[in-house]
Amino acid sequence: QLQASGGGLVQAGGSLRLSCAASGRILNNYFMGWFRQAPGKEREFVAAIRWSGAHTAYADAVKGRFTISRDKAKNTGLLQLSSLKPEDTAVYYCAVATSAILSTMRTRTSYGYWGQGTQVTVSS
Repeated sequence: QLQASGGGLVQAGGSLRLSCAASGRILNNYFMGWFRQAPGKEREFVAAIRWSGAHTAYADAVKGRFTISRDKAKNTGLLQLSSLKPEDTAVYYCAVATSAILSTMRTRTSYGYWGQGTQVTVSS
């Protein structure tokens, strides 16, 4: 089970830190990903990390502004959102993939476990 938190309302240029607490064990070869879905749009990839920390990936739209990490001791994934823009407004979901590989870590269908989502709203 995944529990996402940390969303909120922030002005453009501001920052937020999202957390995703996992109740089950996450193995080093698993991936944790973050996706987002804006109203009327499809859910899109934001960032992903192999739980070992060896690999990360970012969508072009967030590269250089968002940072994905994980706290293995707390079994929690983190997504630092900085320099936020109004177009970052969406519900952000965390997810875990147990059998993805590097070439599929950006693919939504690779992820079998999903959190409930946390709303991020960026005002201009």
